[in-house]
Amino acid sequence: MPGMKKWFVLILLSVAAFAQEPIRLGIIGTDTSHVIAFTRAFNGPPGPDHVDGARVVAAYKGGSPDVEASYTRVDKFAAELREKWGVEFVDSIPELCRKVDGILLESVDGRPHLEQARQVIAAGKPLFIDKPLAATLDDAREIARLAKKAGVPWFSSSSLRWSEIVTALKPHMKEATGVATWGPGPTEPHHYLELSWYAIHPIEMLYALMGPGCVEVARTSTENIDVVVGRWKDGRVGTVHALRPRGDYGAVVFLPRGVRQGPEKAKHSYKPLLEAIVEFFRTRKPPVPNEETLELFAFMDAAQRSKEQGGKPVKLR
Repeated sequence: MPGMKKWFVLILLSVAAFAQEPIRLGIIGTDTSHVIAFTRAFNGPPGPDHVDGARVVAAYKGGSPDVEASYTRVDKFAAELREKWGVEFVDSIPELCRKVDGILLESVDGRPHLEQARQVIAAGKPLFIDKPLAATLDDAREIARLAKKAGVPWFSSSSLRWSEIVTALKPHMKEATGVATWGPGPTEPHHYLELSWYAIHPIEMLYALMGPGCVEVARTSTENIDVVVGRWKDGRVGTVHALRPRGDYGAVVFLPRGVRQGPEKAKHSYKPLLEAIVEFFRTRKPPVPNEETLELFAFMDAAQRSKEQGGKPVKLR
């Protein structure tokens, strides 16, 4: 009997040790600064920005020869991952999937995301898809359809969803009549959904506060700013200001008798997003509902169509 107890304890200890093994992550696309920041947080030494529970072990370089933000950085970031962080590079996405437990789809260009995600889904690997989720609303919906059919969990989000601005304002949302957010809004000529390139960050903040339920969008555009007004089905109004060439992030919640503004000098950290990513790979439960992410893309799609129609209000598809 004592021998059986000993073996039972050893088995429990082995299971516990296995449960604590870092999740092996693979990166697709080394053409965004996120791959360096994320790998540093996961693979680097203990410290205030370190995130436990995962390690980047392999990568597929990718890259887009017609996008300046890609071809000017893809080799540089790949070299740093290989030389500083010991990340192994492979020649294909299927080969990458065989070496890891989960995928960080990081390609800065949203156009190849559907085909890249298709290969990950075929391998049955859960995946986080960095912004933008896809090049178009139809591509985004196809990713969701393929993943649902295969039973593969996924999520996509900006780190701004967990910003100090959002967390400070969320307690006021029960009585809010509307929200205005703002942030950088530069565009990239190869992306049809112009707001998906960078304005997706303040849009993510808007949805983190308002939640889904937008039914109609109108967009006004000039050289220096986009203003997008969304009407929610419960009567609330959400507004996004995308500033060019750059701009800081912020938000205001409108109440029946006043307003609440987020902290002006809020810190923006990747750590809460990365902690959510680790939890997602452990539980396979997305921290942001896929339906909300798809509506966020429908919001940007409607905003694009509104611009094409001279600012006319447009229903979400």
